[in-house]
Parts: sequence; structure tokens; C-alpha cells
Amino acid sequence: MKKRILIRFGEMMLKGKNLKYFVRRIREHIKNKFKDLSVEYFFLHDRTYLEFAEKDEATIVNRLKEIPGIHSFSIVYVTALEISEIIDVAVYLLNAQTPREKTFKIETKRVNKHFPMTSLEVTQTIAPLILSKLDVQRKVVMKQPEETLHVEIRDQNAFVYLKSIKGMGGFPYGMAGKGLMLMSGGIDSPVAAYLAIKQGLEVELLHFESTPLTPLESVQKVYDLAKKLAKYTINRKIRCHMVPFTKLHEEILKHVYDPYIITVMRRMMYRIADNYAERNKIPVLLNGDSIGQVASQTLNSMVVVDAVSNRPVIRPLATYDKADIVTLAKKIDTYTISIRPFNDCCSIYVPRNPVTQPKQHYTERYEDVFDFDVFIEDAALGVITFDITPKSELVFTDHGFTVEEVYESISEKGVSQ
Repeated sequence: MKKRILIRFGEMMLKGKNLKYFVRRIREHIKNKFKDLSVEYFFLHDRTYLEFAEKDEATIVNRLKEIPGIHSFSIVYVTALEISEIIDVAVYLLNAQTPREKTFKIETKRVNKHFPMTSLEVTQTIAPLILSKLDVQRKVVMKQPEETLHVEIRDQNAFVYLKSIKGMGGFPYGMAGKGLMLMSGGIDSPVAAYLAIKQGLEVELLHFESTPLTPLESVQKVYDLAKKLAKYTINRKIRCHMVPFTKLHEEILKHVYDPYIITVMRRMMYRIADNYAERNKIPVLLNGDSIGQVASQTLNSMVVVDAVSNRPVIRPLATYDKADIVTLAKKIDTYTISIRPFNDCCSIYVPRNPVTQPKQHYTERYEDVFDFDVFIEDAALGVITFDITPKSELVFTDHGFTVEEVYESISEKGVSQ
């Protein structure tokens, strides 16, 4: 039996006059996603159909789940505009592909208004014939069936299908602009990056590496997390920036009053991120904060930290609890990487009693004990940028590597800088 995949756009269809730009973008993403496979495309106003080789079905289904803007999709069986053929396919699906005890109903949609029967007439005609041919008796219910058999009468063919597979949702990649994600190696920031991508942002990653104060394995975590995020982008590539933070990190630990270390450190990171975003025309910063999750993520702490940025700071996880974040991390396959036992610079030197309600004037007083501007400028200018794909292979954790040798290794292995 001939099959196609029917793709639905969902919330995107509410975009009115901008719809054509959204649809054009998602079509581009779909084409890029399958350029290595033999796929034929049929583009309609509100839907897209793919015709594919049977051997590629599982691959296509998995990749469609990675495209932001797709609300759902179904594997549909294509028939002629003949009632008998529609019935045969429907019987096959109900006998072979669904648990036999499930209740069901038939729902017909007639797009082809020239077809001689109305939607209701099609349903009334095929229902008793389908029931008579099932292997076992199935119960038909009109309200809240466990399964719905869909029949669509199109211009040239009819489509018959049962299941709707949930897509990523959201909006096409990059349609909402660009954001710079402050990326740690923990659980939260990669999930926040995923949610930003889902909502239509093009995301770049900014990681503060502080070797040898922090282990080189923490850099490896970020690299491996970036590989997981790259599959959601339109070209399966994500840009990652490494900030040399060691010297500034040492100055903070040396000069700043212990309870304020994390507050001051985060403000320094935001200054560097803001500097970098300004020079690269990135309008917003992103992070993985969840309100109240740790001492540095109280509302008061956020206000004090955000004060040093000249651009908005977006927190996709602001109202999520930890259990929900962990569930998402497992869904996108970042959780096992994030829990590797190697800390980044925000978690390796945590004060015994970190301030939860920092005061702006105290924070500025502790910052003024050393000349941080020169360190910020050096860090911003020393950023190393490279591109990561899901298939990128680079191991930072070879024994004895210094961070300079890591960057040399990046260059030798041909990663884009």
C-alpha cells in the first residue's frame, strides 16, 4: 500500500499575514532535514505531505520530531477515490495496527467538494461495511473513542490513517530572532536552549571555561550537550563560544566577600555576554534560571545580576520545577551528559552561606575592590568560536591537556573557528 506522511503546523497557522514566511521557513527546514534521503514533497496551504521509501520511514519519523514548528504528523495510506478501496485500507489498519479491544469512531473530512457524497454520507456508508469485515467485533462510540479512523477525501486521492504523532510544536527555527545562551554543563541550560529553539529562536551558546580551576571534562560536557542541541537547528549545526574565564575567576575568589562570590561572578559573566552580544548584534541573552531553585536564582538575585546587561535576559525555565526540567532533559537526551560529575565555575566554589537577597550597593562595593574591566575586555576578546554538529567528534579530556592545547586540537581537527 502506498504511504505518505501528512505534516500539520498547528499554532503557526494563527500568524495571519506573516504565515507565508513561517511556512516558507519550515519547508526549508524539512528539505534540509531529508536532503540525504529520497523524499518527494507536496506543499499545500496549511499542510505538507512527504512521499518516501519504506526503508526510511523510521528515520523520517524520528527527524520530524526534531523540527520546531511541526505540531503533529501522521502516516497516511493513499487510496483511489473509491469507497471499496477506502474500506479495504481501513479494515487493514484496524485489524493489523491497533489493539482489538479499543473503541473507535470514523471521522471523514471531504476537502474535494466535487466528490458526490458528503462527509457524513461517506462515514455512514463505510462504517457498517468496515465493521462487518473486522476480525473481531469492535465497539463504535461517538464520544471519547480510544481511537479515531480518519478518512480524508482529497482532489486526486483519499487518505486513511489512525495515529497522530506529536511533533516538537512551537515556531520555525530562527523566525523569532537570535539569542545568546549562557551555557553551563548542568541540567537546566540545555533544556532552556531547547525551549528557546522550539519557540523560534536561533540560539548560540556561550560557555565560561575556567581550567585548571574547573576540570576540562566540564568543557567536554558542554561540547557533547551542544551536539544534542544541534539536531534541532535548520542546518544541524550550532555555534558555541568558549570564554577564557580563569583570570577573572581567580580575581573574584581572591577579592570578593564569600557570600557574594556567585552574585559577582554572574554579573561578570553577564557583562562579558552583553559585550559579546553587542559586538555580534545578538539582541537578547538566555539562561537556565528557574525562580527560587538555588540561592542565585531568587527574584532579588536576578534583578541585581540583570542590572549589568543592556539587553533583555530571557529565562525559558523561570516557572518550571526541577522534576519537569529533568523530564524534559531526559526527553531530549541531555540528562545523562549533564549529570556527569564535573562542575563548572558557578558550582565548583559555592560559598557556605551564599546571599539570597543581595543588595545592589554591597555588590558594587565588592566589585570595586579590583579593576575588573580589563579582565572582562580580555575575556571577551579571547572568545574561541566553533561550530558543532550531531556528528562532530572532538575529545577535550585527553590526559594532560591545557586549555590552549584544547583550542589547538579544535583547530587541527578542522572545526570551524
